[in-house]
Amino acid sequence: MEPRVPDGRMIEARLDRVCIVLLTAVGDAVHAMPVVTALKRRNPLMHLTWVLQPGPATLVRGHPGVDEIIEFDRKRGVRAFMDVRRELAGREFDLVLLLQPYLKAAVIAGFANAPVKLGFDRARARDLSWAFTTHRIPPHEPQHTQDTYFEFLGALGIPHEPVVWDIGPWDEERARQREFFATIDRPIVPLVIGTSKPEKDWASERWAAVADELHATFGLQPMLVGGRSERELAAEAAIMAKAAHKPLSALGSGLRPLVGILDGAALAISPDTGPLHMSVALGTPTVSLMGYTNPKRFGPWRRFHDLLIDAYGDPSEDYPASAPHRPGRMDRISVDDVLEKVALALERYPRSRSSGHDAP
Repeated sequence: MEPRVPDGRMIEARLDRVCIVLLTAVGDAVHAMPVVTALKRRNPLMHLTWVLQPGPATLVRGHPGVDEIIEFDRKRGVRAFMDVRRELAGREFDLVLLLQPYLKAAVIAGFANAPVKLGFDRARARDLSWAFTTHRIPPHEPQHTQDTYFEFLGALGIPHEPVVWDIGPWDEERARQREFFATIDRPIVPLVIGTSKPEKDWASERWAAVADELHATFGLQPMLVGGRSERELAAEAAIMAKAAHKPLSALGSGLRPLVGILDGAALAISPDTGPLHMSVALGTPTVSLMGYTNPKRFGPWRRFHDLLIDAYGDPSEDYPASAPHRPGRMDRISVDDVLEKVALALERYPRSRSSGHDAP
């Protein structure tokens, strides 16, 4: 019989040395930050190690709750596993949290020396990843990723409230943030123009139309943000070619500078991708463009649901959080849909800021 949390009883584990295994996706890293802060509230002297990929590592590095980062560089193939195995070989942990139900993450959790390795139940653990854990959280219907991660805290008897991300900007980053904004004479609106999948992207000509209206009608400064992938650079070129008022571009700024940009913005507009969840965690009013992915599982958590554009569901459809991806639905989002939400954001959240980064 598989070990798990029986009858609501809590798993007992020391919390002096804890390892989190969560390798991919910036958005997932954002959702794991409140898990880190809750663990550190329980034991401020805890040493917390996080195994993750180099991309999201640039966002997490410097987090006040993370003592050590071990990078898993998947581009190195088999050697990446060997590298992490060597790093973990000399360490002893009290607890490993396998927050990712996939085999490659499970293999890494298997390298760690710990009496308690807590992962997903069999129904949610893919590719036999449950076999690499000693304990599993109880089965649960699919829900938002943020709430799913809180199930791990619940299994340990650790409250997740108050929810604190501690995403920044941190004190040492404030000077760089002030310098960035010093030369911009209008409140900025970051436009997140690219995602990890083309199905989640929004059309460049619509971004250009929104950028023009932000400038001409609302007196705001649109700014393109994100990475410098081939698709993002192509979108940038198309937007610049179509827009009457050329937006500023901060593509390739890096994730830590992007935290400062989003934190200082009047509002942000984003499809389902890491910067959306960064913006929401910062308390920046965020217009979410959801069509391909299920907003009940991947949309903004707790905040700014009134600014969500739900092209995923049909009118009056009560879809479950388990409903799968729906290709082609981003095209349902019109320029007017976005501008209506922009007006609402400016009315309800005028120059809104969040200083504590706590969920309401």
